[in-house]
Amino acid sequence: MLKKKFKIIWFLNLLILVSISSCQSNKRFERIFFGGQIINPSASFVTLYKDNKTIDCLSLNNNYRFFKYYDSLEVGIYKLEHIPEYKSVFLEKGDSIWVRINASSFNESIVYSGRGAAKNNFMMDLLLSYDKENSFLSSKYSSDGVSFKKLIDSLLDQKNKRWTKMDSINQLTPIARKITQAAYIYPYATRKERYALLRGTNWSEIEKKSFFDYRKYLNLGETDLAFFDPYINYLMNYLSEKALDSSQNYFKNKQTTDHNIKRLKLINEHISGSVLKNNLARAVAFEELLNLENHKNHDEFLNQFLVVNNSNSHFKEVLGLHNDIKNMSKGRKLPELSLQNHKLETIRSSSLFIGKPTVLYFWSQTQMGHYRNTIKKVKILSKQFPQYEFKGVCLQPFNEIVFQVHRMMGIQAESQLAFIDFDQGSKKWVVSLLNRAIVLDRTGIIKEGFGNFSSPYFSDILKKY
Repeated sequence: MLKKKFKIIWFLNLLILVSISSCQSNKRFERIFFGGQIINPSASFVTLYKDNKTIDCLSLNNNYRFFKYYDSLEVGIYKLEHIPEYKSVFLEKGDSIWVRINASSFNESIVYSGRGAAKNNFMMDLLLSYDKENSFLSSKYSSDGVSFKKLIDSLLDQKNKRWTKMDSINQLTPIARKITQAAYIYPYATRKERYALLRGTNWSEIEKKSFFDYRKYLNLGETDLAFFDPYINYLMNYLSEKALDSSQNYFKNKQTTDHNIKRLKLINEHISGSVLKNNLARAVAFEELLNLENHKNHDEFLNQFLVVNNSNSHFKEVLGLHNDIKNMSKGRKLPELSLQNHKLETIRSSSLFIGKPTVLYFWSQTQMGHYRNTIKKVKILSKQFPQYEFKGVCLQPFNEIVFQVHRMMGIQAESQLAFIDFDQGSKKWVVSLLNRAIVLDRTGIIKEGFGNFSSPYFSDILKKY
């Protein structure tokens, strides 16, 4: 009897142990580990976003590493930002991913390892292959529609074979299959839409039907892809093509408010899902508002934006950009910011740029090739316009590597400043492109708020003042 009781107790204990082990195992495969190392960092942290919302801000340790376990992250596409660069990463339950990034050559250096790495490395390889293909394809837009379509289909077939091999080895989940397939299908659909924008003027109905037959396989309401760049890029080009009349020239119409209002109406009519609608309307709004030539028409555009968008956060963001652009208009005082000088001191911008006309140009520690070219132009313009002071503004706080670069390039440290808070600085001064330049008079009043420093005609602006 005692022996029988012992067997029962042993069996019950075994069941409990198996149950505990199973729970722990399930919990382990439910959580997500995400970490990595940043070589040559341009900031002291990385930020993880989902659907344009901040999920986490992770500080780099002494070895420039970050890592964290997450028990409740949603499956989906995230954005990993290391100012000012960002890249999409797909995370799902059970992933244990380590990423290595050299911030000096951001895209080219990204490598993932660990469980869940294969799908992300596949998407990064796709991105790099697209960059290589661009120069080759740029010469093919002069081809006829049939030839161009055939070329794109052959490239698409190559990527499909690579995807099939990757999927067979890794046995992707259904959502991972969907996203990794979208990563190569939509970029090639985008190239077809771009071809139609450039070459599709006055196509017959038969030509259109033949060329656009791929559209019937694509979905205009992929909520899982609502914040996935390849999908959004496709839809933005699709909307541009649909907004044109058959005889209209794309380049003459793409910058007009009328064209962007048509795109908003098409979003309202053809795109399903409020999140996707709002995201596309926001993207169109940014393109419209940053086109300063249309400034007098922006109120009309915003009225149509209100019809399509039902997101309060998007409305505040778009209205905020509209107001920030107004604040950077000619004749306004330059909005005040906290900046960092070469002594790593925090100074207010209102105490600078007084007494001498000033040109502000911008650069990033992650785009040093651009910085070298910019400095060459600064040296030329400084000789042509000695009455101006030229000040460089780095998008990230300074570090010792930057000072070494300045010494190597013979740049006067006193001529350089840096944003302390990139989000605040880029918003207040509306810095959306590195080629941006701001021209101030001797009292800090804006004479040109949206100059293009790389333009061969930039010197004409300086001659005016």
